[in-house]
Amino acid sequence: MTSATDEVRSEKGLARVAQLLAGWTEKWFPDAYVFALVGVFVVSVAALANGSSPQTVVDAFGDGFWDLTAFTLQMAMVVLTGYVVATSPPVARLIDRLALVPQSARTAVSFVAFLSMSVSFLNWGLSLVFGGLLARAIARRSDLRVDYRALGAAAFMGLGAVWALGMSSSAAQLQATAASLPPALLEITGVLDFGTTIFTWQSLLMCVIIIALTVVIAHFSAPRGAAVTTAEDLDVDLDDRPKEVAPRSRPGEWLEYSRILPALAGLMTLGWLISQLVTKPVLTVVSSLNAYLLVFLMLGLVLHGTPRKFLQAVALAVPATAGILVQFPLYAAMAAILTKAEGRNGLTISEHLAEFFTNIGSGGGFTVVIALYTVVLGLFVPSGGGKWLVEAPYVMQSATDVGMNLGWTVQVYNVAEALPNLINPFFMLPLLAVLGLKARDLVGFTFLQFMFHLPVVLLLVWLLGTTFDFVPPVQPSSP
Repeated sequence: MTSATDEVRSEKGLARVAQLLAGWTEKWFPDAYVFALVGVFVVSVAALANGSSPQTVVDAFGDGFWDLTAFTLQMAMVVLTGYVVATSPPVARLIDRLALVPQSARTAVSFVAFLSMSVSFLNWGLSLVFGGLLARAIARRSDLRVDYRALGAAAFMGLGAVWALGMSSSAAQLQATAASLPPALLEITGVLDFGTTIFTWQSLLMCVIIIALTVVIAHFSAPRGAAVTTAEDLDVDLDDRPKEVAPRSRPGEWLEYSRILPALAGLMTLGWLISQLVTKPVLTVVSSLNAYLLVFLMLGLVLHGTPRKFLQAVALAVPATAGILVQFPLYAAMAAILTKAEGRNGLTISEHLAEFFTNIGSGGGFTVVIALYTVVLGLFVPSGGGKWLVEAPYVMQSATDVGMNLGWTVQVYNVAEALPNLINPFFMLPLLAVLGLKARDLVGFTFLQFMFHLPVVLLLVWLLGTTFDFVPPVQPSSP
């Protein structure tokens, strides 16, 4: 079996550079939680340099730490519900059938990339697990010799390309949910439902273009012939037989093994959803993060069939939510320091940053700079969208000052937010666990995608941004 160094030496051109980069990040990058901690201290030092008193800074830190408790739980539930649905028996059977569709090795890779991105539009947590299981199912086929690394990289494209342009985008979901928005941010942006962000024709067109580009790159970058490295070559065990549920051992467990309660819960959820769609605008319903999570959670329960099987899947999904639960409060604290710790002349760091971006001017220059800024920050702060809480106050204030459409500004952030995932392997971790691979096995392919995506994204945010008009913030009506 070859060493990691031998594997790097065997690569050529961009793939070799990417493999070296992956090896460096694996060795030197600390956990994302450490980045969040460092961010708190950097923002605190900046506030002190701006003239804020130490008391002001620590008060903002403590008072703001739990500002986003509800949103933190909601984002953790996005991951959990996606995992539970993807590992349910009906979805597993669907994956096995889909694995038989591709008729060539390269088509198999592009097929996985396309489905991963399509599923990611619904739920990025679901996309990671679904894509990984589909890659494994294809790798089990004896009639196809497919590069397992390329399959794995294709499975990651949902999170590496379009996740934030879909319905589980944390920035779009946050902006559409007034109750989850920090008061300071709500005052700047108002409520932006999906009709102003995810479902604008400009955002949908951008999503389609990026999906098409990604599929083409995945297809033509997949190794062929002697260059193919299979799962067997990598000593990966592809046995995905589900763990059997322990048999019922006492009368009190009867309902845990019964399909009655999941069926009733599913019917209640369906009835509630129909009622919502009949009595409210469709965009209002689909923009509701709580409604979205309720439907996915109950769908997972119904698909698993019994409470016992459902809870077993939940237990397996919980570890993947740990990073969100401990990291998002730090982003809330950072946002509070940025927006509430007043310094000289009564100005906060957020207001100074807003002035900087405002000076860039409107139009293409503004959107391109915001996109580049988001990409660079995302390389060092892999937050899955949580850093929108940090960026939003000054970015959205700047957008208002220069007359840039607020909904499109959110989407500029969203499309740029996905790009760092193609380089920084942090968000590959759940997928790597499913695949049984190392980050260095995938980054050679994802880095190649990044090289093509970056100029295309910058061009799209500039050109499509010119088609929008500025709309003043819409504040929610009082209850």
